[in-house]
Amino acid sequence: GRSEDGVPAAIALRAVVVPGRGVGVRFGAGRRGGLPAGRIGLYRAAPEGRGAVGRGAMAGGAAERRGLESMTGFARADGVCDGVRWVWEARSVNSRNLDLRIRLPNGCDALEPRARALVRERFARGALTIHLALDRAGREPPVRIDEAVLDRLLAAHEAVRARVGAPPARIEAMMALPGVVVADEEREDEEAQARRLEAMAGSLAEALDALAASRGAEGARLAALVGGHLDDVAALCEAAAQAAASAPGALRARLSAQLAELLGADPPVSQDRLAQEAALLASRADVREEIDRLDSHVAAARGILAAGGEAGRELGFLAQEFNREANTLCAKSSSLELTRIGLDLKAAVDRLREQVQNLA
Repeated sequence: GRSEDGVPAAIALRAVVVPGRGVGVRFGAGRRGGLPAGRIGLYRAAPEGRGAVGRGAMAGGAAERRGLESMTGFARADGVCDGVRWVWEARSVNSRNLDLRIRLPNGCDALEPRARALVRERFARGALTIHLALDRAGREPPVRIDEAVLDRLLAAHEAVRARVGAPPARIEAMMALPGVVVADEEREDEEAQARRLEAMAGSLAEALDALAASRGAEGARLAALVGGHLDDVAALCEAAAQAAASAPGALRARLSAQLAELLGADPPVSQDRLAQEAALLASRADVREEIDRLDSHVAAARGILAAGGEAGRELGFLAQEFNREANTLCAKSSSLELTRIGLDLKAAVDRLREQVQNLA
């Protein structure tokens, strides 16, 4: 598969950013905090103010640095023009993509394309609901029943009823059908209507700006929480590295006991088989590569936090990678201490992922 920027996913996963460098290839030397031995990663010059990032880094950053944004928020704005008052309300909740619902009163359908454009200029993720309420202050047009439309609907209903035995039509259901109740609106001057619609669009822009500010304020609080969870993950990675460093001695003692038991078996186990089993046991217990990758993911996540902007997708991907490495660490653990650290790491990653899911 490929990442969003077209880089093969297997390579983009190991991508790092080195400020002041061009695009190139880095071969992992296995040192802590960098790429594990044998791993190949891409690097490129980082935009001004942008740190190390993980998958998706090659897409490039925005020219203007922005803080993190939450996907939840609420805002409203009102206005008045030519005796008509209105109120815009904008709500936003979590969503994988940008999901927009606009509810407009009759006669304001021309605002929908403008509203969609204003939303897309400001937001990339979240389920947004935009609602416009009008108060015409006594200028509500009279309503009437279009009897011709109602007669046609009643005739169609009776034809269907005679065929399938449906119940009689309910008056409230018939009145709710489009075209039955119509408003006799006075023909309004086109210039006045355009002036009012433009004023309404300006109020909507104010509401959306306030919504963006609300999401930004919540995003700043989430950034502090995510940073704290990353600190917890980094501390557990360091503890896992220390526990893994003491594991060879315990593994050597256990292997010696097992070898003594196997050498005393009847018939005795061949030396070649013993060498194979010893190598397999040592390989299964080696968690250095997992710890190296966890360190790299922590550095990438901190770089994304520092860069700001719409980082929810990148941090969500890294949360999955954190969880995968934590599971592998637990599976390869050869000591109770390392297993306990791995379980604590999984819990910390879960807390991190819960907060990351709220970010745009």
